[in-house]
Amino acid sequence: MSKKRVVVKVGTNVMTNKDNRILGPILKELVRQISVLYEEDIMVVLVSSGSAIAGKEVLGECDIKDPSSRRQVYSAVGQPRMMRHYYSIFHDYGMRCAQVLATKRDFDPGAYRENMINCYEGLLSQGVIPIANEDDAVSLTMSMFSDNDELASLVAQLVNADKLIILSDTDGLYTGHPDDDDSEKLEQVKTDDNVEKYVQASEKGEGEGRGGMESKLKIAKYTASKGIPTYIANGKRPNVIVDIVEGKDVGTEFINSEE
Repeated sequence: MSKKRVVVKVGTNVMTNKDNRILGPILKELVRQISVLYEEDIMVVLVSSGSAIAGKEVLGECDIKDPSSRRQVYSAVGQPRMMRHYYSIFHDYGMRCAQVLATKRDFDPGAYRENMINCYEGLLSQGVIPIANEDDAVSLTMSMFSDNDELASLVAQLVNADKLIILSDTDGLYTGHPDDDDSEKLEQVKTDDNVEKYVQASEKGEGEGRGGMESKLKIAKYTASKGIPTYIANGKRPNVIVDIVEGKDVGTEFINSEE
């Protein structure tokens, strides 16, 4: 019997505080939960944002004028810093992790996709937790993901995941702004449910990530339509990943209408 697989995407807003500083305790809690699932023979692929904000922490304000070039620099500096965090924490739990950077081209049918499959299957077969991110340092605009939500969906399909969990800074999809008293969290959404009207626009600063709730909703519906139940939940909620895998009522679940 093959081991279950769960893809977890953690966004920049989950792993940073209001001053856009990386929160070590959040990363430790993520890894702790992955270690719990690992002991239950459930393998996790972690899709982690944070490289650009980690690079900005190191460099501060950068005098490169072009936004794309500036992001490349921030990401190139920040990615090894993020992996150093993860490597150290996973080591503390007696686990191993690996970095897998990709561009959208790597998921095109053919040799690139087969190569990606071989990479993930090889790592998972050895009990190594893959940590995926976009290869921002070399991505051309034409081969960029819209955001890491899209990357997570593609990875989930690539590894035939049993679940995709998208961790955000809100508890799920609401019928209005999450802070409004008359706004209610949706427990379950089917792919043909018209819930797009509930999405609130958001403004983000540089390095804070590209994916908002509109993107998460689109990706969640699409992934669910491929037969992979998808969840949007609060990444700062204790034990959120384990609770979802155990079937507890956490976040908003997206399922295929045809099932």
